[in-house]
Amino acid sequence: MKVKLIAGILLLITVVVVSCQSDEQVEFSRYYSGGSSIYQQHCQNCHGEKGEGLQSLIPPLTDSIYLKNNKTLLACFLKNGLKGKIIINKREFDDEMKPDELAPIEIAKVLTYVTNSFGNKMGVINLQMVEGDMAKCR
Repeated sequence: MKVKLIAGILLLITVVVVSCQSDEQVEFSRYYSGGSSIYQQHCQNCHGEKGEGLQSLIPPLTDSIYLKNNKTLLACFLKNGLKGKIIINKREFDDEMKPDELAPIEIAKVLTYVTNSFGNKMGVINLQMVEGDMAKCR
């Protein structure tokens, strides 16, 4: 009987907490949690579980400065891949990242996850932002 009562109270608390979230918090949670799954399936193998990259071959995703400075290009990197020299954390990377066949909403979710994980805090990158950025890809 006590277990049912405790479970009921916990369920009630959970419902109250979730219902008290703002629309922005709900949107962030939706994008972030979906992005986590996409990252695990498509990115983690190369960039690592913690976004640490792979020595001098694959860049880390932990450099907030690089991500902020290139925020409007990130969707293009995923859509078209990335080739050529880049410098992250004062280290040079000159390998190719192949494009991935992700839908724009998947790109938005994984970018929200990456830009808010591994020490990064950049907020939601939503579908409209990704579509606008991808329209400018070269």
